[in-house]
Amino acid sequence: MDHAIHPFSAQPTRPDFRWPGGKRVAVYLLMHLEHTEIQPPGGTHRDPRFRGAFFSGNPDWTTYTQRDYGNRIGAWRILALLDALQLPASVAVNLLAAQRHPELVAAYRDRGYEPVAHGISASRMTTSRMSEVEEAAQIGFVRDELTKLWPGATGWLGQDHGATAATTRLVAEAGFDYGLDWANDEEPYLHASGLLALPPPGEWDDVQTLWLRRVPVTRWPELVAEAMDRLLAEPRGGRVLGIGIHPWMLGAPHRVRYLREVLADLSRRTELHIATAGALAAQARAALK
Repeated sequence: MDHAIHPFSAQPTRPDFRWPGGKRVAVYLLMHLEHTEIQPPGGTHRDPRFRGAFFSGNPDWTTYTQRDYGNRIGAWRILALLDALQLPASVAVNLLAAQRHPELVAAYRDRGYEPVAHGISASRMTTSRMSEVEEAAQIGFVRDELTKLWPGATGWLGQDHGATAATTRLVAEAGFDYGLDWANDEEPYLHASGLLALPPPGEWDDVQTLWLRRVPVTRWPELVAEAMDRLLAEPRGGRVLGIGIHPWMLGAPHRVRYLREVLADLSRRTELHIATAGALAAQARAALK
């Protein structure tokens, strides 16, 4: 890569390591608690992958309710499923979502879920159009204000993985321990800034796979199972598989059964190490020293 954010590392040149219990593959679940502004402030930037009337200059209030559905209905349906299977989760949370949904913050916090700082809102993406000063101020603002509502976030996930050449350094300087933005590996590694890169959900994120790439939802459980089968069959350790869950997607009544299939399969696989993203990051950092 033509940057100095981290050096290139071919897998065979790295030391091998194991997760707790001698396990080679770790899994984390990443819920999303997001707020989409109908009319974000001027000068902010949306994810360019999302187009149409909903994101035009004239707000489409009724289409917006599809996203709002996740916080009103879908999240609670998924919470019941996680409770039944007794699985831990991390939550990528926008600052504006935390401010607007104290009931969801309380529900996640009371279950011991871990917050992951996820920018200001789902309609404000970090881009290179921002100056470094602006980006640093935004990261610090999210850190400080989110701590007042839900303390404990040690990780950062850029909204829609938006980043600049300075992001990993600025996130590390803001005191975060790990990031979830780099999809270039299956194992954790360290950026030059000292920030730990934990593999993001990527191919196993519901919006990425089902909404944007239009993979049939009936196929999704097989994709996750095939990935786990392959990783578990390979001798190398330190692998990470993240499962990205947006309540407006997988919390829908016709899709939640497929999430149940995936999570039930995970819980049956005793050879997996299932933990929060923050716990995995701390364990990986200790192993990489």
